[in-house]
Amino acid sequence: MRKYYVMLSYAGMISWVASMVFHTRDYPVTEQLDYFAAGGSVLWEKSILSVLRAWTLLCILFYIAHVVYLKWWDWDYTYNMAANVVVGVLQNSLWSWFSFEKYRKSKRAWTAWPGLVVAWIFMAMSLELIDFPPLWGCLDAHSLWHLGTVAPTMIFYSFLLKDAQDDIAGQRLKA
Repeated sequence: MRKYYVMLSYAGMISWVASMVFHTRDYPVTEQLDYFAAGGSVLWEKSILSVLRAWTLLCILFYIAHVVYLKWWDWDYTYNMAANVVVGVLQNSLWSWFSFEKYRKSKRAWTAWPGLVVAWIFMAMSLELIDFPPLWGCLDAHSLWHLGTVAPTMIFYSFLLKDAQDDIAGQRLKA
């Protein structure tokens, strides 16, 4: 799992850096990098278990097709947003189910953290729906959306660490 978590961290960092560059320098290439990195980061989380290698391959192929379509056929904002929303809702639904099941079985508070993260992300996502002109020329709903994802990201990585530690402890007890 360590290798997966390290790669997940890199995918997240690449997504944040690409977003930061785009929002400071709005050019077609920085916009594309931002959108592609965000889509890749969202899809990366689907490859969490090695048992799901076929699913992982399907996600990688979907992502490549998505990028190729946007880059060489049609830069379609509506399609891009719809594709990322569908994948995001699916991902958040799976994390909510996982969190509910894990908490139901263990009754440990930290197992509910992914559910908290999902609720927080959905609330932050609502900022995208209530778009408003930038305040002071720099603070708009989209920038607040990015700010709203900082704390849940830290909570989620804390959950991943705790879950890995719990898995390791469980394996040691069985040995």
